[in-house]
Amino acid sequence: MVVFQILQWITFEAIIYLQVLAALAETMKKGTSFGAPCLLENVLAEMVISAVPSIEMVRMVNSGTEACMGVLRLARAFTGKERIIKFEGCYHGHADPFLVKAGSGVATLGLPDSPGVPKGATYETLTAPFNDISAVENLFETNKGEIAGIILEPVVGNSGFIAPKPEFLNAIRKITKENGALLIFDEVMTGFRLSYGGAQEYFGITPDLSTLGKVIGGGLPVGAYGGRKEIMEMVAPAGPMYQAGTLSGNPLAMTAGIHTLKRLQKPGTYEYLDKITGELVRGIVDAGKKAGHAMCGGYIRGMFGFFFTEGPVYNFEDAKKSDTAKFARFYRGMLEEGVYFAPSQFEAGFTSLAHTPEDIQKTIAAAEKVLQQI
Repeated sequence: MVVFQILQWITFEAIIYLQVLAALAETMKKGTSFGAPCLLENVLAEMVISAVPSIEMVRMVNSGTEACMGVLRLARAFTGKERIIKFEGCYHGHADPFLVKAGSGVATLGLPDSPGVPKGATYETLTAPFNDISAVENLFETNKGEIAGIILEPVVGNSGFIAPKPEFLNAIRKITKENGALLIFDEVMTGFRLSYGGAQEYFGITPDLSTLGKVIGGGLPVGAYGGRKEIMEMVAPAGPMYQAGTLSGNPLAMTAGIHTLKRLQKPGTYEYLDKITGELVRGIVDAGKKAGHAMCGGYIRGMFGFFFTEGPVYNFEDAKKSDTAKFARFYRGMLEEGVYFAPSQFEAGFTSLAHTPEDIQKTIAAAEKVLQQI
């Protein structure tokens, strides 16, 4: 059975871009890792800096989790404060401070947190519902002068796909500035996916710090964090905040990232993703409603999701109203039709440049069949 991938983690996992493979083969002849900075790291760093509005300096790491760990330490070092706000259902990796009302696999398994995480590790982590401005204001009011920053997925991808309300990101930016706190966008999912400059370019909101991953490695393990120069200069060796990694910025990941970003620079890239993703979401949701299911869905460029509930879905509590048992039957039915979705209601979906209009129509046709059966 031929499986064409509609949902998984990174733009080019569906089909690895041939130019990336060729470039990797050449790079491997020169070495796979040197445990030190290499020229390719500078090249990718310059590409990231020129693309992402908030990033004036960037540090390469090996994963999104590492990036979020580093940026949290940096926010605390720069502000001299310890508390951090995250949103319910958002996932920022598996580091201890973030495993509080987290999304992704934590949400899929129905876990409130994780065993093995000391209470002290999450004591300074505050949570609020996504899209709830008043909840954030209340946290700042009750923790005056103690909050280092807010970290969020500008578009939630780890509770399913949840877009921000029109006023939400602007309000969060305003609140952080007024309170001397940093705004951190976790763009591990949205970076280079909603636009070449990420969600911050798409929405026109510039955070103080950003994390990246997935796409910037072209399918290889990678992560990065960056932001305003005055903040990033706190990071060693320029400053006193220590963070390092032997494999960070390794030539293979940098090579794959460089060639992936070059491909994304081509005219029409994001317009194409927007077109096929819109067709996919409308097709599946319409098919679901015609079959008598309560369904809603949404998308931005190459990122999308749908829920088995009437909606609208504005936060994790709304997302949990989805019929996850029905989603599981849908997932299994689609797999039998040769279409592979992520096996969780609480994961966003991604289309890629590898997906053709024919793939989209085949997927919709399969969904129509399965939705009638479940």
